[in-house]
Order: sequence, then structure tokens, then C-alpha cells
Amino acid sequence: TPTATPASGLHIRRAVPADRDALFEICLKTADSGEDASALYSEPHLPGYVWVMPYAELEPDFAFVLADGGRAIGYVVAAADTAAFERRLEAEWWPGVRRAIAGVVPSLPFDFTVLERVNTPERHEEWLAVDYPAHLHINILPQAQAAGWGWRLIERELDALRQAGIRGVHLLGGRVQGVIRGEDIEDHLLPEPLGGTVCRIGRGTWGRRDVRPVAA
Repeated sequence: TPTATPASGLHIRRAVPADRDALFEICLKTADSGEDASALYSEPHLPGYVWVMPYAELEPDFAFVLADGGRAIGYVVAAADTAAFERRLEAEWWPGVRRAIAGVVPSLPFDFTVLERVNTPERHEEWLAVDYPAHLHINILPQAQAAGWGWRLIERELDALRQAGIRGVHLLGGRVQGVIRGEDIEDHLLPEPLGGTVCRIGRGTWGRRDVRPVAA
């Protein structure tokens, strides 16, 4: 069921295949710590191949967009089981992406980061996924930022994860810390080198519980 705010006309709904181009664009336009990274990638699809499209394709039950009319201007995506998702990426996603970018020669500042990520994917911290098996990504174009929509997207995602029986979610990366706010959430800054936020489900609410230290 779409979530709307009548005064703004914006609403949250599930992502659909027709959102593909918009998802790539949102990811690119926010890939420089929330700023437009169009001038930092020689291939505009590069960030989307890593941080949004595999989730929309492989985990559609946990892919939601903030829409302005029919056009997506923000998204939240998640993997319910990080370990299983990484296995699916290697089997079902990375091979096709590697073929798609085989001719890309890194020439702009952020190219190498994505090419390295695709060819040598990062692995999750096993201790973290025990209590916080899910992880998510969220991005919103500037015109809808700082208006509470980040929190609404997070709430929608957490509801979906809760309904699927997921007990915890981790969000690695400093930008998300500014989005996770509210009476039902406590955020916990993980020690370096991780950095990020973890949330654990409670009875009807989400909150931080018993966060483990980073292993030496």
C-alpha cells in the first residue's frame, strides 16, 4: 500500500521494473556522499550496479521508492540475509555486470572503486551478521531531502523486514546515521574501521541492543 503525504504529493511504493532508469540516476546523483557524482564516473551506471540494482533485482520484496507522480526520486533497498545475498550476487549478478563493464577503462576518480568492488566483492563481517543479518541502502534526490522522507522510507523498510521475521539490520556508512532518528530507534556508532549504524528489532519497535565490539 503506498504511503503518501497529501500536501506534498510524494508517496512511497514498491519499486517496479519500470523504475530501473530512475534508480540508476538516483544512485549516480547521490553517489558523492549525497552529492551528484556524474562527473566522477565515466560510465553512469557504475554506482547503480553495486548499490541499488542488485537489491531491486534480487530482493524486490525489500525495494521501495519515493515517487513524485510516476517518477522515483528516492529509494530504500535491503538484503534480508546478507550472507545469502552475497552468495546470490556471485552466482546471479556479478557475472553479468562484469560482462557489461568489461570495456570500461577507469579514467575518472570513482571508476576504480566500483570496478574493484565488482571484480573483488567485499564480504560482510560475520560477527555483525549474526545479530544484524539484514543490511540496507537509502538515497534521495536533493529536492526531497530534509523533509522527513528518509525516515519514512526507513520505517517502510523496517516494517517489511519485521514482517519477514528479520531480527536486526546493519547500515554501514556514515551518511545513513543522519537518517536514522526517531523515538523507536537508538543508533550506535560502530568503532572503526566499520563505522555505521545497527538496529535490532524489539516488540513492535526497532532499537539498538547489545552491540558487540569489533573483533581485533
